[in-house]
Amino acid sequence: MIGANGRTKVFAYCAPVDMRKGFEGLCGLVREQLGRDPLDGSLYLFTNKRRTRAKVLSFDGTGLWVYAKRLERERFVALWKFTDADRIPLTMNELELFLHGSHLIGRVQLAPAPMTDKDLAVGS
Repeated sequence: MIGANGRTKVFAYCAPVDMRKGFEGLCGLVREQLGRDPLDGSLYLFTNKRRTRAKVLSFDGTGLWVYAKRLERERFVALWKFTDADRIPLTMNELELFLHGSHLIGRVQLAPAPMTDKDLAVGS
């Protein structure tokens, strides 16, 4: 899977995107529409209106990556149908299921929320 660990944050953008966008266009969406920094180490998922293409924007510490996938059959789930929010947080496992074509993503919580540093703190 994409070079990230289980604690990497993933955000799915909940609106169709023009898949001609490259690094700069996707970074602009992350900054302007999501209010986040595309260089923060999170992964950002985008899909087109027909839901046949998806892109993931990632920063690995040295540069940006854009991973792309085109489905030959079926469609990716339309995440924008399940929320009024501009983004949906996903786990790495949910991202992988989405990219494999699962239609459960966005409808049903498939995994518990990732543990935070506060959850891992010993004693108080």
